[in-house]
Parts: sequence; C-alpha cells; structure tokens
Amino acid sequence: MVYPYTAIGDSLTTGFGALPGNGFVPVYRRMAEGRLRSPVAPVNLGVNGLTTEGLKQRLRSSAAYRSALQDAQIITLSIGGNDLIRAAKSAGPRPGEFQRALQNALRNCKRNFSDIMGTLSHLKAGTRSPYILRIVGLYNPYPQVDEATEWVRQFNRYAADYSSYNVGFASIYHEFAGNERGLLFLDHIHPNGRGYRVIAGKLDALGYRGLG
Repeated sequence: MVYPYTAIGDSLTTGFGALPGNGFVPVYRRMAEGRLRSPVAPVNLGVNGLTTEGLKQRLRSSAAYRSALQDAQIITLSIGGNDLIRAAKSAGPRPGEFQRALQNALRNCKRNFSDIMGTLSHLKAGTRSPYILRIVGLYNPYPQVDEATEWVRQFNRYAADYSSYNVGFASIYHEFAGNERGLLFLDHIHPNGRGYRVIAGKLDALGYRGLG
C-alpha cells in the first residue's frame, strides 16, 4: 500500500533554509515510511511567503490543491508565521502602533485559520480512506520581542484546540525557544537542517493512529 501525503503551507513546508531533502516534509516522509512500513508518496504544495489569507484563497480556488488534499491520507499544514512577520514589518515605530498591528494580524490570522480548517474538513468529508492531519505549531522568529512571543503563544493555543482523533498539533515552541542559534538558518527566521529534523520528529511523535 502507498500512502499519499500532501504538504501545504509556507516556506517551512518548502524547506527553505535547508539543503534539498532536509526540510521537514522529506524527513517526516521517511519517518512515516519507517513507522507505517509502506511507501509514502509526497506532494509538496508549499509556497514561500504564504499567509493564512493566501492559503485560504488557494484552497478555495485551486483544483490542484483540492484534488491533492482529497486524495491524501497524510496532510501537514504549516501556516501563520508570515502573518506575524508581515505585521511586524508593516507596523509603525511607536509601541502603540506596533501592538495594534500585531493584534489586528492575530485576529485576522485566527479567522483565516478557522476557514482553512473548515475547508479541509469539507474536502475530506466525502472520502472513505482514513487520514491524519498534522498542524505544525509556530516558534517565535522575534524572541527578543515580548509582543511577538505573546502573539505566537496565542496562535498556538488557538491552533492546538483543533486537535481531535485524526488531527494533531505539533508543538515546537519550547524546542526552539532559547535554541535559535542552533536550530535557525543564517537569516535567523527559517529553520536549518537541524531545526527541520526537530519539526519532523515532533510530527512523527504524534503517531499514525487510524492508518495502517
């Protein structure tokens, strides 16, 4: 048996910052093959710079996205980091403006994430094959900024609430906090190969209940 695996999301899904084959998607695929003792066939639909709004629109309008997700028995989702990064970059220099920009972005991010999860549930509603959906939590790309830390924590709590029998949340915040130097790429934003292995390991640890 071959398990179809569709990965959707941002530059974490594309593996930006790591050598080819060392992003979390290929590493997790190899781990899954070992656990399931069957081949896993990946389709990587990651897009660098993608926001929750962008993914929401792609899920609604792209036949390729919808078809790949309907067929998938393993789905991973990494999204939300660019919502924070864009808000932080667009905010004005005054503390009040910065805080307001982040709060607005978080509110929109949560709304979009809810729509994304609703669309995924709808796409899978008519499929007979069992599937698992794994959400990659966020680490903080701005660990020195208290407002960003709170933003990430609130988003992670919100996303984790979607956990269910076949939906799992991979929390990576504490693995990266304080270990940014060893786990992030030279840009200090994206994971390096070690960071992506940490993400893949957390996904793998959620198990494969319902498959196999």
